[in-house]
Amino acid sequence: MAVTGAASGIGAATAALLRERGDRVVAVDLHDADVCADLTTPRGRRSAVEQVTELANGPLDGLVTCAGLSRAGAPQVSVNYFGTTDLVTGLRPVLAASSAPRVALVGSIAATHPHDADLVAACVDDNEDHAHTRAEELVADRRPHDIYPSTKAALAHWLRRTAVTEEYAGAGIALNAVAPGVVLSPMTAELVSDPKWRAVMDAAVPMPLGGYSPPKAIAHALLWLIAPENTHMAGQMVFVDGGAEVITSSPR
Repeated sequence: MAVTGAASGIGAATAALLRERGDRVVAVDLHDADVCADLTTPRGRRSAVEQVTELANGPLDGLVTCAGLSRAGAPQVSVNYFGTTDLVTGLRPVLAASSAPRVALVGSIAATHPHDADLVAACVDDNEDHAHTRAEELVADRRPHDIYPSTKAALAHWLRRTAVTEEYAGAGIALNAVAPGVVLSPMTAELVSDPKWRAVMDAAVPMPLGGYSPPKAIAHALLWLIAPENTHMAGQMVFVDGGAEVITSSPR
């Protein structure tokens, strides 16, 4: 199994659960991992694919992509979107060699929030340069907080488009995702500790069941998605958000 973003948060929780159940895990992160790679660059992503492939030394049974950035800017686009899609694409051959290959992405409830159509289009068109330019324009236009939901909306689009293709569903690779609400992780610590931002998050992501979730709650859902028993899910985004998506999407 390979897990990106494995040094902290959801990725660390997922890697720990996998090891507890006896899986061999290849941890990927910028630091403190089996594979240290910078997913903000195409070169770094290629290096990650090469290193994971080498360490797998044969078929790769599962891939969980947890790496992500919350700080607005072009690097956020590169990690949240291209850092996921490039690794899934690059590792597809070793996944296809497994008898029961599974891929689970970490999306977000933010994918359902307002986002920038131009940035989403640049991502799904695989135009990273234009996506960077558009992200920089959003920052300059004082709309930096449109970037994160746009990357997650683009990822949801890519998931639905890709999962049912011959290269994935046709090759027996189950490709799905979870969409967390607010998770108590290093990425959200600063926001949660600020009363102003906490109020903003509570309004945008109401979570009546359980409140903010620990990383382990998301990790358990990810483990089910990459389990061999998950035989017929393809392209699904499973909301693990305490009910936020139901509340915010239901007609009033």
